Order: sequence, then structure tokens, then C-alpha cells
Amino acid sequence: MSKTEVLTPGNSQLIIIDHQPQMAFGVQSMDRQSLKNNVVGLTKAAKIFDVPTTITTVETKAFSGHTYPEILDVFPDAPLLERSSMNSWDDQKVRDALAQNAADGRKKVVVAGLWTEVCNTTFALSCMNDTDYEIYMVADASGGTSKEAHDYSMDRMVQAGVVPMTWQQVLLEWQRDWAHRDTYDAVMALVKDHSGAYGMGVDYAYTMVHDAPSRSAHTGQTLDPVPAKG
Repeated sequence: MSKTEVLTPGNSQLIIIDHQPQMAFGVQSMDRQSLKNNVVGLTKAAKIFDVPTTITTVETKAFSGHTYPEILDVFPDAPLLERSSMNSWDDQKVRDALAQNAADGRKKVVVAGLWTEVCNTTFALSCMNDTDYEIYMVADASGGTSKEAHDYSMDRMVQAGVVPMTWQQVLLEWQRDWAHRDTYDAVMALVKDHSGAYGMGVDYAYTMVHDAPSRSAHTGQTLDPVPAKG
């Protein structure tokens, strides 16, 4: 397997690390709502393409709180791999989950986690040191305690061989070809909900260019302009 080989639903797996409220409270590297939007979009993408997803948590009851409900709603039956260590690679359950997927040829490990400078970096470096897995770090679905903490941690990981990505890049790499109709509609629905200006553009093109009905259930009238008097 090579880093020049693009991500596919068959060669990759996803791990979500510590996307929990108390961890998010400490994020200062980007807007927290955007961060949440991005990681939820990423998990929905994994669901669309049947990419195996590992969810691991740290000190849920003692400190961090529960994984975002929007993530759990995507994978309601997924086990939550609780840890004590900040480094997910220190937990055997996490190693076993990743190894099971890697045995099926999924050695490209897509990562989104909190915080970049601690949980993401230590996991990425330790995992690559001990295995032949490739790490793809989703920068805009991960956050650090400052912009500097996030950026320098990303730099450190890239220097060690980690591949930086964005969540939408992962989504579109998995889709690859718009002729793949079995996932097209689901990807478009995801884009409309989570891809900002891109999603707005899709809505505009569908309704204004292709004359598709609005996806809203709005039934109220549209009232013509009435100039005010005086």
C-alpha cells in the first residue's frame, strides 16, 4: 500500500478519538460548531460507504462526558472503547479493532480527534512506529487548545509521515466518480446538510437550474411585493 494510492471505501477505516463535550470546551483552534459539523459529516460519510469506524473515549464519566449524540446516532450499535490513557494506542481494545480492519486490507487509518496536540499526535506517532498502517489526519475534524497547538502538531505529524486531509476531501475521495450512483444521492444529501457553501450551491443548482422541487416541506404562500404607501 502506498500514500500515492487514493482513499477508497475498501482500503480505509476511520477512528473517532474523544469527540466529547469537555474535550471540545478546550478547543481554541477553530470554531467549535464548525468542528462538530465536520466530524459528524465525516462519520456520516463513513456510514454511506460502509467504512469500518472505531469510536474511542477517555474518562467519560469522570471528566469528558459522552460522545456527541449526533455521532452515536450515526453508529447506534458501535461499541465505545473507553480508555484511561490519552494515547489511544496504549489501549489493547483499540489496537485489536484497528488490526481486525487492517486484516481486510484497510491499512489507511483516517483519524479525527480531540485534542490534536495530545490524543491525535501520540496515537498517530505510536501507531505508525509499531505497524505499517498509514495515518490520514482530518485537520478540520480535529481541534487543539490553541491554533498554534493544532498547527504545530499537524506539522510534527506531517514531518513523521502523516497525511493531512479535510473531511470533505475524504468524502469526495471515497465517492471518486459521480457515476457511482449507489452512493450519489446519499452523498448529495450529506453535502447539502454539512458542506456549507458547496451544499448551498447544490440546492441552488437543483432548484433553479434543474427545476427540482425544494427539499423543504414548506407549504406557506409566497406573497408578491406590495410597495408601501407614502
